Amino acid sequence: MMMIGRRGFGKATAGAVASGLMAGAVSRASGQGREPASYAGLGRPPMKWAIQHSMQISDLNPQTLQLAKQLGMEYVNIWTSPDRYQATVSTVAAAGLKVAKIGNGGVHNVAEITLGLPGRDEKIEEFKRNLRALAAVGIRTQLYAHMANGVWSTPNETNRGGAVCRAFDAGKAPSAAGSNHNGPFERRYTEDELWKAWEYFAKAIKPVAEETGVRIGVHTDDPPGLTLGNVPRCIFSSFEGYKRALEIADSPNIGMGLCVGSWLEGGASMGRNVLETIEYFGGIKKLFVVHFRNVSAPLPHFYETYLNEGYMDMYKVMRALRKVNFDGVLIGDHFPRMVGSGPLGQVYTIGYLQALIERANEEMPSA
Repeated sequence: MMMIGRRGFGKATAGAVASGLMAGAVSRASGQGREPASYAGLGRPPMKWAIQHSMQISDLNPQTLQLAKQLGMEYVNIWTSPDRYQATVSTVAAAGLKVAKIGNGGVHNVAEITLGLPGRDEKIEEFKRNLRALAAVGIRTQLYAHMANGVWSTPNETNRGGAVCRAFDAGKAPSAAGSNHNGPFERRYTEDELWKAWEYFAKAIKPVAEETGVRIGVHTDDPPGLTLGNVPRCIFSSFEGYKRALEIADSPNIGMGLCVGSWLEGGASMGRNVLETIEYFGGIKKLFVVHFRNVSAPLPHFYETYLNEGYMDMYKVMRALRKVNFDGVLIGDHFPRMVGSGPLGQVYTIGYLQALIERANEEMPSA
C-alpha cells in the first residue's frame, strides 16, 4: 500500500468506504498476511488509536445519532449554546456515543477580541464562562477561530460528478460568513494591532484554560495570508505565526486547531508544509483539533474537493498524525454536497477517513 499513489489509494479504498475494511481483510480471509498478535481474535484490527474521530451533527434527532452509530463512530461534535450543554451530553451518552467538542458561535471569530474593539473585555468574560461550562459537562476541547470577519469565499463551484463545493478565487469578489462581523471594516488594521490584541486575549484566558483543563485549538485562517475586509491575516496563517502566537500564550492549554484544507490553501506561503507542521506541533503536544479536508490547489484559486481528489495525498497526513500519536479531535469538514437526501458528503468522508485511520494504525501499531 505504501508504494501506490494517491489515485491508486483512492481506488483501493473505494470498497473500504462501504465495508470499513481494507486490503488486510483479503489476507485474513485467505489465512495469510502479517496480522499482529495483538489483533488475534478480534476479527479485524482496531480502527483507532487514542484519536477522537468525530462526526459533525446539527441536531440530537435519534436518527442522526443512530446514523453515527451505524457509521461506527464513537464521538460526535455539535454547535449549540451553553444552556444546552448538559442536555446535549446526556442525550448523546444515552445513545451510546460521546461528545468530543461543542462549538459556541458567540465566542468564535469575534471581531472585538481579534481587533481589540470596544466590548472586548465583555466577550473575553463570555469566553471564560464558556470554558467553565464545557468543563462542567466533561468537555475538554474547544475549537476557536481568531478571524475578525470570518471565512471568505467566492461563488460555489462543482467537484466530481457535479457535487457542489466551496471555492475562493482571488479574481472574483468574495463574501464572508461565520463571524459576528462578516465583511469589511471601515479602516485598515495593522499587523501590530492584531498581535497586541492576540497577546491581550491569550494572557486573559490562559488561567481559566489551565484551571478548567480545557484545551483550546486555534483554527487556521481561511483563506490564510491575505488582507480581507481591511484585516491582514498575519497570525494563524503560517508556521512562524502559529509558533510565535503559542509562545506568547505560553500555556499547555492553548494550541493549534489545524485545518488541513486551509493549510493547503496557503501552499508555500505557510512556511512549512502540512506534514512538517504536524510533526512539529504534534511533537510538542500543542495539536488539539484537526479539520481533515483537501483542496484542488493553493491560492490564488482553489475549490474544496473529496478527500482523494485534491492536490494532497491525505494518507500522508494521516500517517503524520499517527506518527506523533495525535490524541485530539479529528473532524472531517466542508463536505461536497452530493445528490440525494441526508449528509451523503459526510458519510463518504467518514468512510474514507476510517480506512485511512485503520491503514495507518496497521502500519504503525506501536507508534
